[in-house]
Amino acid sequence: MDLPPLAPRRAFGGIVAVWVAAAIAGTIIGFFVPAEWRIAWLGVALGLCVVLAFAVQLAYGRSQAFVERVALSTLGSAIVLGVISLGFGLASIAPR
Repeated sequence: MDLPPLAPRRAFGGIVAVWVAAAIAGTIIGFFVPAEWRIAWLGVALGLCVVLAFAVQLAYGRSQAFVERVALSTLGSAIVLGVISLGFGLASIAPR
């Protein structure tokens, strides 16, 4: 008698975890990096989020929809960091 296969873990938590990491990285960059270097460091943060997305999805251990999960993680990170960079831009033109 064979046991039924276990239900796979939900992958959405790993996707959102990368988005949260992007938000934390963007916030840290906003507080600790000088204004003229923020955009460069946001690019570094996005690169690290791509690596993190691969690591999280590889640790998930399922090959089905791997590319879609990594793409969602990366796209979400890019959107999160884009919104944060928009905030940096608006803050730089605001009168003091």
